[in-house]
Amino acid sequence: MKKVTVPLDTRSYDILIGEDLIPYFPIHLEGILTRNFLAIITDKNVEKTHLSRLVKALSASGIETKILSIDPGEGSKSWKTLQMTVDWMLANKIERNDIVVALGGGVVGDLVGFAAAILRRGIRFIQCPTSLLAQVDSSVGGKTGINSVHGKNLVGAFYQPSQVISDISTLHTINERDFLAGYGEVVKYGLLGDYDFYCWLEKNFTKIKERDTQTLITAVAHSCEMKAEIVVNDEKEYGDRALLNLGHTFCHALETATGYSDRMLHGEGVAIGCILAFDLSAKMKLSSQEDPVRIKKHFSDMGMMSSIKEISGLLPDADTLVELMFQDKKVVNGKLNLILTKGIGKAFIARDIDPVLIKSVINESLAS
Repeated sequence: MKKVTVPLDTRSYDILIGEDLIPYFPIHLEGILTRNFLAIITDKNVEKTHLSRLVKALSASGIETKILSIDPGEGSKSWKTLQMTVDWMLANKIERNDIVVALGGGVVGDLVGFAAAILRRGIRFIQCPTSLLAQVDSSVGGKTGINSVHGKNLVGAFYQPSQVISDISTLHTINERDFLAGYGEVVKYGLLGDYDFYCWLEKNFTKIKERDTQTLITAVAHSCEMKAEIVVNDEKEYGDRALLNLGHTFCHALETATGYSDRMLHGEGVAIGCILAFDLSAKMKLSSQEDPVRIKKHFSDMGMMSSIKEISGLLPDADTLVELMFQDKKVVNGKLNLILTKGIGKAFIARDIDPVLIKSVINESLAS
């Protein structure tokens, strides 16, 4: 097992990364529980694969549980599901000193974290991420929230978990598409700030695709270390934390355009968005023309999407997609800021980008 600490003074917490951690869940609760009770919120897919292991371990240690299972998918990051979740916690008398466990992927973690942030003005919660995307990204750093008809993650709060327990064995049960979507977030860390890590991924992608446990532990731990360092320096995204959004402004516009459906998963959108960011950087002569080609090849080797054209169904034109991008949280005074790059591992915040250039790279991706 590896441990990554997020040092935020009184709100510091550990990220535990290892194989088969769920059966030993009670051990990691020592000194945290105020009574022998946990609320668990999961989704109906994860309920079938991992919930029984967790409940069995807790029951053997005399810990009572209350369980809520929500519908899977991005559609559950909604006002309706948030209200239902909060009402369920209140109906089950979840106290301010209790802990709620978010057992699932990024949707469950974001939703439960936001519900915990607003219930009784803040209760504690533990992230137990079961997808690769959640283990390397959404479970770490305290971003919680839901989607709006106006865009992705526009309603939420910064609210740190009390602990993150990432059981690598859960990655062996998710389907290939979900796993590869999560890999899009792993690659993002190398692209934004660690060239050596990106090279390591290129060298070890076969082991990652085969879900070799030790290779996955290394990849997840390094991703969490990178995110933790950035979060500690800029918890509420006033500066460098925005670098973690490499590819995300494009991604969020595409998610809105596809109705948060399974036409395009979040991690797939991140991968496409990263390539678009590198395409735009190259077009602006900020980085080499070879970088986007190299990254596209790597995603292709992994069997992942690399262009907008690969998204199924009809999509809006470039003008409409750019309009959707202007709902992004990085828009300041009506100007669109983007995360661009001066090369692999050299991301930076670029301000007031010309929409005409953005439309051109979108049109090229629509045609490729």
